[in-house]
Amino acid sequence: MERKELIKQIRDKRTFLCVGLDPDIKKIPQCVIDECKADLEDGEEYDDSLALMLFNQYIIDATAPYCVAYKPNLAFYESLGANGMVAYEETVAYIRENYPNHFIIADAKRGDIGNTSAMYARSFFEGSSQVDALTVAPYMGEDSVTPFLGYKDKWVILLALTSNKGSHDFQLMQDADGERLFEKVLKTSQQWGTKDNMMYVVGATQGKMFEDIRKIVPDHFLLVPGVGAQGGSLEEVCQYGMNADCGLLVNSSRGIIFASNGTDFADVAAQKARELQEQMDVELQKKGI
Repeated sequence: MERKELIKQIRDKRTFLCVGLDPDIKKIPQCVIDECKADLEDGEEYDDSLALMLFNQYIIDATAPYCVAYKPNLAFYESLGANGMVAYEETVAYIRENYPNHFIIADAKRGDIGNTSAMYARSFFEGSSQVDALTVAPYMGEDSVTPFLGYKDKWVILLALTSNKGSHDFQLMQDADGERLFEKVLKTSQQWGTKDNMMYVVGATQGKMFEDIRKIVPDHFLLVPGVGAQGGSLEEVCQYGMNADCGLLVNSSRGIIFASNGTDFADVAAQKARELQEQMDVELQKKGI
């Protein structure tokens, strides 16, 4: 997806919500599992990946009006083996077929030596299950990132300043000149990609730090996890991180998809997504977008 199309979707739908599709099989409502088992044909055995895929379909259908992006996290699919990866591919295909204007991010945090990264890029950006963007770890340097940047209308989303507690272990380390490691990542990576094919992961829990980030990358999109279950403030993220094009994709996963574990789980997910969309509309209006 081109940058201008992503911006158009945000403006038209009045939202910059990304729904994280992290379907932990241990948290999927029992009613979904029961439905899968009831639908089995004679001789067919139940597999957890069936419930995972059905759960995703319900969540996608419920939240599609209120978001512009989906972010399946590969760990939740890989944990179920080959069948789990089939469920991942079917999830991507389901979004493509039914909601083709939604931006799809594979949250896989890849990154390795050049020829290996080239294979990772091929697996996510070519073939039937291709996505719009892939999260990438930058710490092996330029040759580990550039293979992902050679695809038209595809995006690399580099880890910059993440939302987890351990982010402070390394990302805030300073060199002799007082430059922090995440700042070096932002500055150096400007030589690799552009605002049209590179985004950055910045955790919502980083608050006012968005001001420092926007001084370095004023025009790039930021993928912002940590709103909701992790306690990040949407208002604070927008105050310090929003630019003239919005420039934000704010992700919520558990706070939406597991807001209820009862038979009303899809309705509650829709309600939570709608609440965030309404808040985002207010923030967009504040910026005159």
